Amino acid sequence: MSFFGFGQSAELELVLSDAESRRRVEHKTEEGKKEKYFLFYDGETVSGRVVLTLKHPNKRLEHQGIKVEFIGQIELYYDRGNHHEFVSLVKDLARPGEFTQSQTFDFEFTHVEKPYESYTGQNVKLRYFLRATVSRRLNDVVKEMDIVVHTLSTYPELNSSIKMEVGIEDCLHIEFEYNKSKYHLKDVIVGKIYFLLVRIKIKHMEIDIIKRETTGTGPNVYHENDTIAKYEIMDGAPVRGESIPIRLFLAGYELTPTMRDINKKFSVRYYLNLVLIDEEERRYFKQQEVVLWRKGDIVRKSMSHQAAIASQRFEGTSSHTEAKTPSQPAENNGRQ
Repeated sequence: MSFFGFGQSAELELVLSDAESRRRVEHKTEEGKKEKYFLFYDGETVSGRVVLTLKHPNKRLEHQGIKVEFIGQIELYYDRGNHHEFVSLVKDLARPGEFTQSQTFDFEFTHVEKPYESYTGQNVKLRYFLRATVSRRLNDVVKEMDIVVHTLSTYPELNSSIKMEVGIEDCLHIEFEYNKSKYHLKDVIVGKIYFLLVRIKIKHMEIDIIKRETTGTGPNVYHENDTIAKYEIMDGAPVRGESIPIRLFLAGYELTPTMRDINKKFSVRYYLNLVLIDEEERRYFKQQEVVLWRKGDIVRKSMSHQAAIASQRFEGTSSHTEAKTPSQPAENNGRQ
């Protein structure tokens, strides 16, 4: 191949300028494996260098130009031929010419807008990557490097509790309550289930976390449901007036923030599914959507010092109050 000039006569490498200090996170690949990638946030600068290494030193490498791109794109698996780019930045590194020795080119994309979170799902993939290209007449030399983007949110101003009644006339009447409607990815779902009327023999009760991925538009809409977690609440028959507490820790599950109408291509929503099974294996269920969001580690670190000062002040000023009402802070912690 190389005898006829078709073979690769150069290699490219992409190196980030802060590769040693930048955090890496696990992210699921299309094959379902987990690999580590460099983590970026919206507005951060992406900089580094492109290293061009000639396989045969002192032999000329003719080219039509060298460039580096930063790309954000959505790929729908049923339409693999079309990649929908929502971010596309290009930097030209060298004009057409020739090289006789290896070279290094610096690049910088300043304050890059990264509006969506990286996502690999059942039918869709949203990815960000750097691509370096040496343009040649017959075959380009190309190198890609994927990165992961996380979108951070602040505490929602309105976060009302969810309270619903569900039942079958004259057979079953239950009321369930969740403490919030919006949860961060490391949060705890706290709730209660009240049995107001029980005339059927329930033998089992559970809460499922269901992820629903929606892709496409119009008549070509695909829904993919995935049960992320099953949490057993009760095993055995409840009685009227009984109250069952719920505490479901989200940190142990693979969750993403809720994504709504991302670039008009796909959505990812989460539901709490309350399931009751009676002795005849009949299933009764009620779904309720909850919103998931990602809390920033950066915010937590910067706030920790202020929080420590505030807690010292609180302890100093209210030590006599604590002696009177020792149970009050514990109750507040439980609610949070």
